[in-house]
Amino acid sequence: MSILVDRTTRVICHGITGNAGAFHTAQCLEYGTQIVGGVVPGKGGTKSEHGLPVFNSAFDAVRETGANCSMVFVPAAFAADSAMEAAAAGIRLVVLITEGVPTLDMVRCRKYLDERGTQLIGPNCPGIITPGQAKIGIMPGYIHKPPAAGTKNIGLISRSGTLTYEAVWQCTTRGIAQTTCVGIGGDPVKGLNFIELLAMFEKDAETHAIILIGEIGGTDEEAAAAYIRANVRKPVVAFIAGQTAPPGKRMGHAGAIISGGEGTAASKIAALKEAGIHVATSPAEIGSTMAKVLSVA
Repeated sequence: MSILVDRTTRVICHGITGNAGAFHTAQCLEYGTQIVGGVVPGKGGTKSEHGLPVFNSAFDAVRETGANCSMVFVPAAFAADSAMEAAAAGIRLVVLITEGVPTLDMVRCRKYLDERGTQLIGPNCPGIITPGQAKIGIMPGYIHKPPAAGTKNIGLISRSGTLTYEAVWQCTTRGIAQTTCVGIGGDPVKGLNFIELLAMFEKDAETHAIILIGEIGGTDEEAAAAYIRANVRKPVVAFIAGQTAPPGKRMGHAGAIISGGEGTAASKIAALKEAGIHVATSPAEIGSTMAKVLSVA
C-alpha cells in the first residue's frame, strides 16, 4: 500500500520545458512515473524533449491526458497561479517544488485549493515518492527501498529535504523499506501537514512505523505530538533539526525561525518525548533508532 500516489497516478509538469522541469521530468520518467504531458503557456501543440505533449493550459492537459496530479517547476512569482490553475482544471494533487513563493501568494493559493478539495504538497519541498511506483519531485530514487514480502516498512514525513534523503538511506541500508515518503517543505504557509499525513500512514496497513523529521520554528511538531498521543498506535521516531540555532535568526527555511519564545528545538523535543515518541539525538541516529524500535515492535 501507499498514500497519495502510486503507479496509476497520471502527472503533468508545469514548466516542463525549463531547465529544472525538463531535468526532473526525465528523472521521474526514468523511475517509472506516469508523466503524461506538460504545461507551458505559448508552447501548446509542441513536444517536450522527452517526446511528451505540451499544452497551453492545465485545462487542455487534463482534458487530453486524464492527468490527476501536477508537478510544478515554474518561477516563484508564477508558482501559486500554476497550482491554482491545476486545481481549477480538476487536478486532485499538486506537488509544488518551487522555493521562494511569496507568503501572501500561498495564503491565496491554499484558500483556493482547499475550496476545491485539491491536496497540496509544498512549496519549497522535495516532493513525494512511493518507492518502486512513482516519484514526483527531486528526491534521488535509487536510495529508496520498496516494500516486499517480509520487510518492515516505514512512512516518512519531513520538513527537510536533505534530512529526508539521509533518513531514507539509513533505513534502506538496514533493510527497512518505505511505503511513501513526503517532503512537506519548511515554509510557514504550506499544504499537507504532519497531522494530515500521520492520519494517512496510521490507516495504511503496510506502514508499520513512521519517521517524523521536524525543525525549529512554528508549533507544528508540538501539535503532531499531541495528535500522535491521542490517535497513532504505530511507533514513531522523530528528529528535530536546528538544535543549536540562535533565537531570532532564520535557518534555511522561511518557517525555521524561533520567535516569541515558541518554536525552539527543546520545546518540540520535550513534547515529542512526553507523547512517547522515540527522539533521535542526532541525524546520524535516525535509522538505528528506527531499527531498534522495529525490532521490539
